[in-house]
Amino acid sequence: MINDRAEQGGSAPAPPSTRQERPLHRRRWFIPAFTLIAIAVLAVGCTGGTYQSKLAEVQKNDNASYLPGSAESTKVDVEAEKFNSVQTLPGFVVYQRDGGLTDADRAKITDDVAAFGRLDGVAADQVGQPVFSEDGTTASVQVPIVAKVDDVEIDGVTLSDIENEILETARADAPEGLEVLPAGPGGLLVAFVEAFEGLDGALLFAALGVVVVILLVVYRSPMLWFFPLISALMALGASSMVVYLLARNDVLTLTGQSQGILSVIVIGAGTDYALLLVSRYREELHAHERRLDAMAAAWRGAAPAIIASAVTVILGLLCLALGELNSNKSLGPVCAIGIACTLVVMLTFLPGILVLFGRWVFWPRVPHVDHKSHIATHGGWSRFAVLVGQRRRVSWGAAAVLLLICVAFLPTLRTNGLSTIDSFTTEPDAIVGQRIYDEHFDQGAGAPAVIIANADRSEDVIAAASTVEGVVQGPGGVCVQVDYRKISQLLASGALSQADLEVPGCAPPEVQVQPVDGRIVIEANIVDRYDTDEAVDTILRLRDAVHAVEGADALVGGATAVNYDVEVASRHDRNLVIPIVLVVILAVLGVLLRALVAPVLLILTVVFSFAASLGVSALFFNHVFGFADADPAFPLFAFVFLVALGIDYNIFLMTRVREEAVRHGTHAGITRGLAVTGGVITSAGIVLAATFAVLAVLPLVFLAEVGFTVAFGVLLDTIVVRSVLVPALSHEIGRRIWWPHKLSRRTEDDGVAAGLVPSQPTRDAEPVSHSQA
Repeated sequence: MINDRAEQGGSAPAPPSTRQERPLHRRRWFIPAFTLIAIAVLAVGCTGGTYQSKLAEVQKNDNASYLPGSAESTKVDVEAEKFNSVQTLPGFVVYQRDGGLTDADRAKITDDVAAFGRLDGVAADQVGQPVFSEDGTTASVQVPIVAKVDDVEIDGVTLSDIENEILETARADAPEGLEVLPAGPGGLLVAFVEAFEGLDGALLFAALGVVVVILLVVYRSPMLWFFPLISALMALGASSMVVYLLARNDVLTLTGQSQGILSVIVIGAGTDYALLLVSRYREELHAHERRLDAMAAAWRGAAPAIIASAVTVILGLLCLALGELNSNKSLGPVCAIGIACTLVVMLTFLPGILVLFGRWVFWPRVPHVDHKSHIATHGGWSRFAVLVGQRRRVSWGAAAVLLLICVAFLPTLRTNGLSTIDSFTTEPDAIVGQRIYDEHFDQGAGAPAVIIANADRSEDVIAAASTVEGVVQGPGGVCVQVDYRKISQLLASGALSQADLEVPGCAPPEVQVQPVDGRIVIEANIVDRYDTDEAVDTILRLRDAVHAVEGADALVGGATAVNYDVEVASRHDRNLVIPIVLVVILAVLGVLLRALVAPVLLILTVVFSFAASLGVSALFFNHVFGFADADPAFPLFAFVFLVALGIDYNIFLMTRVREEAVRHGTHAGITRGLAVTGGVITSAGIVLAATFAVLAVLPLVFLAEVGFTVAFGVLLDTIVVRSVLVPALSHEIGRRIWWPHKLSRRTEDDGVAAGLVPSQPTRDAEPVSHSQA
């Protein structure tokens, strides 16, 4: 290791500390142990980096991956598997020519029907005959994709490949001017899969690019930005490997949105932790000749706050596991793993490489041993901190008024859910095809409600379902499900012709499924598209009708029922998890600050900030971005990320305030704490806000909404709540903020409450020992 004395050009040694500790450079075991840890983290991070691209292989983006096992539609899915070992995703290929389909077009469509049946992954026995619109401009062919065989589910990447092969077949040698597009639940699901596939890299690079720019501005060094960034990539690699292995072995479910958020939260949180540690390290380099001792002092000062914030985020995320939705249960552990890996890397690997490469990484502003860090009593943040203390009532009053104005828009927030068509910020082919299909054909085709009932009451159930408003009336509206294997066998033997299947009404009894364990499966075709509010209303009426049939024990599932059950579970999770997260964070803050008043103050201000963020989000969603609605899960996601991450900055502030208050008293401690942490925390907030803002790279309304709300909320919390509201209220409350700790009974700072700065010893006069609690 380079000799630090040579680096400093013979600078005078630091004055003796108030605590006599053996210098770390004399602990011969420390450097090898620390080096081994850093090498291990580097090996895991580099190895894990290869798993980043593999995460798409273990993603599950179908609705079943979101549903709780207690949902009625989940129970229907489980029972329905007994009747057909092959589960399919209904989908359509839509053909359109504005001037009307030509004979060549019709011949091409007929040839495609046969070609579809020969494709691997297509349910050949369920491929339908062409259906033409009344105006002769459009045709559709039902092409279901095999989604599950026995107990083996087909992954999203494979489904996407099958759908693309179907479209390539349909578009191959198509007459010029004939438009070919996907539609239906299958096509729309694949649009979701493709929205994530390949974009994780784009999201990661966008986040990294934003972080690099911000770190260059913050550090004003052409080299220092590299070290936090490479550490964040190590953390992302390690977390990707852990998540991949767990998802592959079905320990947790990984969705596309979980993967996208994982990248953002690791890069954002990792950069925040790095900013805090590097800032403290730079501060200590002014007081320690050997950089290893400076890092040790910085680590002792910054690590408790970093660990506390990470633990708060992890516990908040793990609270999602208490919900019903599988997607929430998985998102919590996935992101908690990311935060845990980030914590380990930032407290081991980052300190190691910073010490290894020496002071030159700060060039051109290289810190030397001069006992002048110029942060507590000098600079713009020091003047701002004094102003907040002297104008505390004006400060917290103005901040509260601003937040109240933002909260006033909260009642306009709509969280009734998004239809599939409204879920994209772009228009993929499946959305365009779905609009064309809805305009020319029965919107509810291909996604019937699925009813499971006792076989001996099937006729009564069919009769009850047939009278429900929104269910297709007349022959074929409600029928026992068809067994497509029987159809294939009978068609092959000649016992059944295609003409027999085209007769209006239900399929012949000989091709219907047979009862299993005394149960039968019935399909009810609904009028409206499966993801509309009208279809949901029909499902609710249908459930009421068949539940009323005595002795039928009827259950209603299907695509629409799945969407509805997901929304219900989302609201349940929101109402359950949010209070639990608040209690958990309050408990962590109480242990960290060893007080009750300060944690309650911090929780109240963060909740206030969260409500204001939702209010502003409602204003932008409705009148600027023009989003149709917000998902019921949106408030919960925004809360967990905004509150759990937003509380970090208050933890960073108040732990430093408490440290300074022990030496200088509460009022002076608040001023010094804000002055010291102001720049680094504001920088950290900007980094986190920018990384969440890049979620807009993904063409999904839900993630765009989460990204905007968290980004705006973090900035609001950093600039207004943490910089103004919390310090001003803390000054207003005074030493009682530490109640019941003995700090609340100290009177040494009572006489300097108005002056604040004149009573403070400067860093020039006496270096502060940051190891003191």
